[in-house]
Amino acid sequence: MPAHPAGPRHEPAHLIGAPSKPGGPQDVIALDPAVWPRNAGRGAEGQLEIAGVDVRDVARAQPTPVFLLDEQHVRDAARDYTEAFNAGAQADVYYAGKAFLSARVAQWIHDEGLRIDVCTGGELAVAKAAGIPGPDILFHGNNKSEEELRAALEHGVGRFVVDSRIEIARLAQLAQELDVRPNVLVRVTVGVEAHTHEFIATAHEDQKFGLALADGSALEAVRSVAGLPELELVGLHSHIGSQIFDPSGFEVAARRLVEFMLRLRDERSDGGAIPVTELNLGGGMGIAYTSEDTPLDVRDMAAALTGIVSAACSEAGLPPPRLAVEPGRAIVGPAGITLYTIGTVKDVTLDSGHVRRYLSVDGGMSDNIRTALYDAEYTVTLANRASEAELVLCRIVGKHCESGDIIVRDAWLPQDLVPGDMLAVAGTGAYCRSMASNYNYLPRPGVLACRDGELSTVLRRETVNDMLALDAGIND
Repeated sequence: MPAHPAGPRHEPAHLIGAPSKPGGPQDVIALDPAVWPRNAGRGAEGQLEIAGVDVRDVARAQPTPVFLLDEQHVRDAARDYTEAFNAGAQADVYYAGKAFLSARVAQWIHDEGLRIDVCTGGELAVAKAAGIPGPDILFHGNNKSEEELRAALEHGVGRFVVDSRIEIARLAQLAQELDVRPNVLVRVTVGVEAHTHEFIATAHEDQKFGLALADGSALEAVRSVAGLPELELVGLHSHIGSQIFDPSGFEVAARRLVEFMLRLRDERSDGGAIPVTELNLGGGMGIAYTSEDTPLDVRDMAAALTGIVSAACSEAGLPPPRLAVEPGRAIVGPAGITLYTIGTVKDVTLDSGHVRRYLSVDGGMSDNIRTALYDAEYTVTLANRASEAELVLCRIVGKHCESGDIIVRDAWLPQDLVPGDMLAVAGTGAYCRSMASNYNYLPRPGVLACRDGELSTVLRRETVNDMLALDAGIND
């Protein structure tokens, strides 16, 4: 892999000596409830259990690596958002399917009152197969094909977030052909760059998403949609980034959108103002990958966002729009873990004279690309037993032919770990299985749900035969 664009990493300050924060991110025994699934715990022999399921039984049932989801955690988190954003004015909460989507997960989330946000024809197909009705689906994407738009229109998708003038024309043409009038939001780039990694910040102008306020593109797009009889303009959409802990970015974005709504009130189109009745502030709410992360409380965030929009509209003399948000990672991320088995243990002496222990596991960047892609940090624990051994500095790496195949860069783990021991990495419910690949021809892991001591299959594990079935040289 090429060097990470963030530049070279320095050795961590805690390299020398034992971990300084026994209850912090290096703690290998305590399971911080902010990081681990809500129904995670330790059994009598120190083994990790998720919703009453012993991870050792999971490994006996199928090969690792494997993703485990705490089903009740997913359901409770979805309900938290529904209740928080409907505590005052009514709002719509869409689950961002890109975080992780399967028919079963879509059904859980829809059962708890959420709608579904998709951004490709494939995600739409999953939502349809799960029985999600069209009006409860929102369709994102910066390059929706004619085939994808047609499928969405035929399913009666409730909201289209348009991202370009070309898409507006394409959608209008298809709507006329199918004799439907879809509801449309214009994705607006508001010029807010959230405090996040460069590659997952999506509201500054020089990027592929949205239409900018600054250069007038957003205004032109709104005029275009409002002027087309085939389309129904209902609102504006904004998304300022991902893994956000600071609410100030949402506040600035909301105020700029309300200012834009004020301008649209005075914008004449066929003798009347351009109405905006919905305001979608997107997603990006962060989660705790380590004990040092401090996510926003969903109730505080909901109250703050609704209050900001209400106050800004009141000052401008505008009726408050119906709000919408799109949490994805915040719902499914902390509910998931990845279970690995250690294959090799290797000590490497650093220039400082200290030793780092490399623990190679049976997965890697094919099931978690985020460390290599975003410099992501994770919490890891010994999963199959207890240990009172002295802790040593470890790096958890995969089995791929890449030096950047790293899952957890720095972790303190017991020095008595051996091949066959199992490790669990927390916070992998989002953007791990959904971004998984078959690099080096590794099958993608299965996803299992844990609930009340029982396991069920969400996605079955791929096999080598599944991959070979695509090879024309074998199957012609």
